[in-house]
Amino acid sequence: MEHKGFVDLDFVKLDIARNERRGFPEIVYAPPKTHLQLKKIIKEFRKHTDSLVISRLDYKKYQAIKNTSGALKYFRQARLGFIGKSLKPVRGHVLIITAGTADIPVAQEAAVFLELCGNYVERLYDVGVAGVHRLEHFKDKLKRARVIIVIAGMEAALLSIVSGLSRAPLIGVPTSVGYGAAFKGLSALLGMLNSCSPGSVIVNIDNGLGAGYFANLINK
Repeated sequence: MEHKGFVDLDFVKLDIARNERRGFPEIVYAPPKTHLQLKKIIKEFRKHTDSLVISRLDYKKYQAIKNTSGALKYFRQARLGFIGKSLKPVRGHVLIITAGTADIPVAQEAAVFLELCGNYVERLYDVGVAGVHRLEHFKDKLKRARVIIVIAGMEAALLSIVSGLSRAPLIGVPTSVGYGAAFKGLSALLGMLNSCSPGSVIVNIDNGLGAGYFANLINK
């Protein structure tokens, strides 16, 4: 049943007015939803919006729902489903940096979302503090970026280093990469929150999408 600003499907209240309020449609979080629920959501959203993002969509669920709409694209490493056309490109660009290769899936979630929103994205992967000399080689990229996303697990010291080398606003994404005392990303989260170099904001553990969304707002 459709009401003012939302559609009631009993198990979900679809916010069809969010694009008008926020400039981007509601993002559907896939993990707790069944295949049937996702199919119903896609069919209903298609009546009201030209674009739809489904986050944390694993490949098995994608296979089950892909025939719901022939326009559904799937980005496996980013775990994103998308229906629609990428938005027009903007002038500035976003640099995404990871400490290690293990952080790339989170980085891809941010990067793909940003590209779908029309942002130019540069990727700089595996330049963590265990070999910080690698970052020195890419200082020009730090200077050119309008926004920088820093993604790191373990102790997440990379954020402070990048913050000390760049004028751009930084978005830190702690990841759950690490051994036992990393506490599934808690140590990285606390490390970023306690960064000694100002100029950064932090999103939640493994929240690449949240970082990408915020970077898009800044870049535009």
